[in-house]
Amino acid sequence: MAGVLLSAVFREFLVEQFYDELHVHLDELQGLMEFDANGQFKLQRPLSDPRYVAPLSGFYWEIQKDGKVLARSTSLEGPILKVPADGGTDAQVHTHSIAGPTGELLIAERLRWLDAGKDPLRIIIGTDKRILDHELEEFNKVLLWSLGGFALSMIGAAVVFLLYAMAPFAHLRTALAKVRSSAAPNLSGKFPEEVQPLIDDLNNLLAASGEQILKARAQAGNIAHGLKTPLAILVDEAHQLALRGEDQSAAIIRDQCRRMQSQIDYQIARARAAASRAKPGTAASLTETASSVMRALQRLYVEGGLRIENDVPAGVTVACEVQDLNEMLANLVDNACKHAKTRVRMRTEDSSLPDFVTVVVEDDGPGLPPEAWEVVFNVGAQWGDRSGGSGLGLPIVRDLVQLYGGSIRLGRSALGGLRVQLELPEFVQGSGR
Repeated sequence: MAGVLLSAVFREFLVEQFYDELHVHLDELQGLMEFDANGQFKLQRPLSDPRYVAPLSGFYWEIQKDGKVLARSTSLEGPILKVPADGGTDAQVHTHSIAGPTGELLIAERLRWLDAGKDPLRIIIGTDKRILDHELEEFNKVLLWSLGGFALSMIGAAVVFLLYAMAPFAHLRTALAKVRSSAAPNLSGKFPEEVQPLIDDLNNLLAASGEQILKARAQAGNIAHGLKTPLAILVDEAHQLALRGEDQSAAIIRDQCRRMQSQIDYQIARARAAASRAKPGTAASLTETASSVMRALQRLYVEGGLRIENDVPAGVTVACEVQDLNEMLANLVDNACKHAKTRVRMRTEDSSLPDFVTVVVEDDGPGLPPEAWEVVFNVGAQWGDRSGGSGLGLPIVRDLVQLYGGSIRLGRSALGGLRVQLELPEFVQGSGR
């Protein structure tokens, strides 16, 4: 924009300069005109500018009378200059743009009356417009190079400034990545005074979030311990009733105590998972957690000859807390081991969801019919004569995976038994999770 404006301003200035020069030459030409005693026109001397002498130089003058050429510069060749009539009733200078022998011609003309009753002389002097265009073109070249260099220097300065100004935010991003990956408890580093208040606020937020997590877990633990003693007393009372022969009452109390214990375990697991989800940057290695769970269950079921296969590849990390991931996998694999005949397998698949990991746990047991796939997610619910559990495993896994934004689905395994599919969020280094 500056270049366009400067070019336009310079053009106006250059045109004014050209016309001012024409006016000076016009005055000089008029001053050199004279008529001898015989009425013949002549010039006292040539114009001081030698360009009016060189043929077709682009600088021309001509004197006309009665539509005929009375005199002209030696530089001018060709027919008479056709100047438009614009009144011709005054002696003021008039400017025009006309066709000349070498292109468009910018002229200045003036009328001069020798006798009041006769036609005036028309004094014409002009310069080729190409000379003006050439000067403007040269100026535009200089302007382009100078403004181009200035623009590049400004761009370079802006880039350097932005890199310098944004450097603290790059450090902030690195510090946040360390917090997300649990490599650092808070944001640390040297930041400018303008950014430091933001860092302090973020650290205060992280500290407050950590305190809330600790309080939530402590409260969940307190609830568990606080109810453990009353439940133990009730179970003991049920035992005493059974010893006195009141088996029916004892059975009712034991059943209700079992239900209360199941609900307590379930709600504590939910509270702990919700607190874990609130913590930023939670990450766990699926590979290591799966290996740990498989090793533990292999020792537990070694006597039954059960083959437990771990096909989870190395380097898989999910955005879950280690304890919650361990509980989800342990519940699923343990449930599969209880009902499998000879084989249990854990593996991963390509997820249809972006930034998610699909974990599949399957067995070669009897499986479940499709109508049971939703029922078994109810707290305490079991299907048919499947025993050996509290009915909390799948509901807890479902709530845990949903709190992390994932999902769980049941289906028929290629091994012949039940297939459990988990969709867990993948942990991406440097992202928000």
